[in-house]
Amino acid sequence: MRTLIKGKSVHFDDRYLHVELEDGRVILTPMSWYKELQTATFKQLSDYQFICQGTGIEWANLDYHLSIESMLLSQSKQEAA
Repeated sequence: MRTLIKGKSVHFDDRYLHVELEDGRVILTPMSWYKELQTATFKQLSDYQFICQGTGIEWANLDYHLSIESMLLSQSKQEAA
């Protein structure tokens, strides 16, 4: 049985989206990968919630959804390039 990768918290800085996972790992991906998030205000970015049993992140006011697993896959592809 596959273990779900679940988020615990989300943080931002001017360069990276930081997602802390329940298992203690932290994923950092460049904000430039997410145009909708890159142009959002700090208030809009702070208004998120975890969805799909914690495996995704939703910014309802931006109509934007992000899969945590897709962040890991994108990160792996970038590192392999």
